Amino acid sequence: MVAMQITPFEAAQLGPLTWLKKPTVDGPPAQRDPKVIERVTEMLRAIERHGLDAVRRYSRELDGWTGMLELGPQELRRAGDALPADVRAALELGHERTNAFAVAQREHLTDFEMELAPSVVCGQRYVPVNRVGAYLPAGRFPLLASAFMTAGVAKAAGVPTVLACTPPSGEHGPHPAVLYGAHLSGADRVFALGGVQALGAMAFGLLDEAPVDMLVGAGNAFVTEAKRQLFGRVGIDLLAGPSEVAVIADETADPEWVAADLLGQAEHGPNSPAALVTTSETFGRKVIEAVERQLETLATREIAGAAWRDFGSVVVARDAAQAAAVSDVWGPEHLEIQTADDEYYLERLTCYGSLFLGRWSTVAYSDKGIAGTNHVLPTGKTAGYNAGLSVSRFLKPLTYQRTAKEGTAALAPAVERISAFEGLAAHEATATLRIDAVGRHSGAFAGTPAVERD
Repeated sequence: MVAMQITPFEAAQLGPLTWLKKPTVDGPPAQRDPKVIERVTEMLRAIERHGLDAVRRYSRELDGWTGMLELGPQELRRAGDALPADVRAALELGHERTNAFAVAQREHLTDFEMELAPSVVCGQRYVPVNRVGAYLPAGRFPLLASAFMTAGVAKAAGVPTVLACTPPSGEHGPHPAVLYGAHLSGADRVFALGGVQALGAMAFGLLDEAPVDMLVGAGNAFVTEAKRQLFGRVGIDLLAGPSEVAVIADETADPEWVAADLLGQAEHGPNSPAALVTTSETFGRKVIEAVERQLETLATREIAGAAWRDFGSVVVARDAAQAAAVSDVWGPEHLEIQTADDEYYLERLTCYGSLFLGRWSTVAYSDKGIAGTNHVLPTGKTAGYNAGLSVSRFLKPLTYQRTAKEGTAALAPAVERISAFEGLAAHEATATLRIDAVGRHSGAFAGTPAVERD
């Protein structure tokens, strides 16, 4: 799908809109670059065939790393000593908040059991997956809270074993803040491994006694393609594209704040869409002016400026209902609401990764883990059917049923009749055996036509 843009069909459904700024590019570059696909396929085949030898070779060639792959617990703890005290304290706060929210999510996912019919009991248990592999990126801008959102949330879900991989940077090794985040998050084992070789090693069981059941965490196009190709062998969280932000704002909002929040996500990368839908043309024009003014002095203007120029949008809706409809068509990863009636949008909106209500809420609060909610979120309009990473993604809602002899009348006759009609004789026999064991003419099946007509 084309991220954060509106197709002709969608435009016809929405009705007339006034565009103050449209993207100059049709959509973010295709995530499935044929060269990327070919390279990832080649690497995964080599890793599966040659094991750790291939992993070490790629680590040496791509990351310049020849040191030990695994980092011990003491090394992880000491990583915090290399950080400024205020950064370390902020990371600890981020872990605490993210963990608290994840634990609360887990507490609200409750097992249950019910009697569906007399002597027929059904239930559900939430059981964590056994092994998770978390990828902790550290590219142009290391995202220090990633460990909280992946490894930490998996642990809050009760996953017994969590492996974490983060790319080394030449002879310097992994970023100490990322390592400290992994330590705080309770990762069981941490490895200095990046990119495709990290995901392949975890999926093929080269770092431990068994492959992981699930891979999570964001990364570049190669990491995303590796997750796509490994899906089925292992589970994944989602296939994330460029970071996205949308803001719904009216004339009661501050254009400087809205502009800053748009640029706050645009600086993730030169193909990160940032969009505003407003019910005030005057306000929309003020935001455009504020964005251009702030870019003049922004340290990351080369990145954020390119993203705004090529993928930025400002559209004027006729009313709040149309503004909400536009946002739901976009299905943005991050969505801020800064209006006179934020609750209207909370109740109406259905397609977004995570919602930030009111001018005092900004995406960066969640990005850094300080607001508690997860920043691993759906992009590219996939919010229409997908949600962000949470404890529920690491839990399997396993059902069970328990039927006593007395419950046979509530189940077996209908199953016997349906199976016979379908022509599935073995299915029919499983029900017939139980009916006969109770006694077809014993009176237990009185009032059950499927049995009485025999």
